[in-house]
Amino acid sequence: MLCINHNGIVIHSNHNYLSNSHQMSLLSSIASLHIFLLLLPSILCKPCDFPAIFALGDSNSDTGGFSAAFGPLSSPYGDTFFHMPSSRFSDGRLIIDFIAENLGLPYLSSYLDSLGANFSHGANFATSLSTIIPQNITLAQGGYSPFSLDIQAMQFSQFQSRSQFILRKGGVLKSLMPMKDYFSRALYIIDIGQNDLTALYFSNSSAEQYIHDAMKAFSKTIKSLYNNGGRYFWIHNTGPLGCLPYVLRQVPGYRKLDSVGCAVVFNELAKKFNRMLNETVAQLQKEFPVAAFTYVDIYSAKYLLISQATKFGFRKPLMACCGHGGGAYNYDSIARCGTSVSVHGNEVLIGKSCMDSSKRVSWDGAHYTEAANKWVFDQIVNGHFSYPSNSLNMACYNHNHKSF
Repeated sequence: MLCINHNGIVIHSNHNYLSNSHQMSLLSSIASLHIFLLLLPSILCKPCDFPAIFALGDSNSDTGGFSAAFGPLSSPYGDTFFHMPSSRFSDGRLIIDFIAENLGLPYLSSYLDSLGANFSHGANFATSLSTIIPQNITLAQGGYSPFSLDIQAMQFSQFQSRSQFILRKGGVLKSLMPMKDYFSRALYIIDIGQNDLTALYFSNSSAEQYIHDAMKAFSKTIKSLYNNGGRYFWIHNTGPLGCLPYVLRQVPGYRKLDSVGCAVVFNELAKKFNRMLNETVAQLQKEFPVAAFTYVDIYSAKYLLISQATKFGFRKPLMACCGHGGGAYNYDSIARCGTSVSVHGNEVLIGKSCMDSSKRVSWDGAHYTEAANKWVFDQIVNGHFSYPSNSLNMACYNHNHKSF
């Protein structure tokens, strides 16, 4: 059917609330969209009913995957909201948590977390340091997560088949598994790419070729999810990499900064990635017209916050709240947030949190504070930074996707 989203834009629905003959009758009886809205408010789009979320990505969405696989985070991670380390790379909640809250769903359990996990309303396959393209440098060598996007897609496929086996079998675990129809009704959230750009920088590879290859791998993953029943996709682009303290601190050779103080070359790289991602999403929408793709411009939302931090009640947007070393960025790759050292036989925390993280943008130099995550979520939830401009609860609708 055709309906109207919250911005008055005609969009397509995958739900047949009206018969085809009724649609034709309605469309032929109106002279303009204005009259359509005035006379026929009863067919305004219903909010989507997402019973589950399945998330793939990196530390921006990781709710426990990295900690389950490689060891837990320590305080002060998680202290603001959870009052304990919560396996999230923040002092509190992530954007994915605010999305779950908004949709009336519980926080996502990580697929890799074997203790206390509840998958009845979805699962999270995201892990910190994950990339779209698998990397050759291991974590032990200071590299990246082995759970690249293709591996996460395979984990999802295995989760789908095994969870349904458990559901059919019954028993005590049945209530912890998603219903069969949830896979076709769920919202699929993808947020990945930041680590690919840092890997690209240090590899001295061609940006054009690397990102092209990344988009091919990204499309392959989306197609895999689609073939497994996924229909509603909420896709974040990558943020302003050149504004992160760990980039500004570790790559001092690039001193060409913009008026905000962000490294121009890294932000231009992020913009290039985002342009190609937007084109890729547009192509996917053409290939799968019955699916709904929402491209979310996280970059613009985050850059707006960083560039006008004072206006929005924040300060020192380029300085890590939690870290060591002070200076302009308060970031030390050796003594990061949560780092302790032994002094006369006693463990002393040197990677400390600032006094008030609610006024800061950067948490640990690479990730955002809960306050910043909440601010960004509040900007994107109503569709003001998305294409199509659907709010989160209208992301099951689509119309022809065109690039920004």
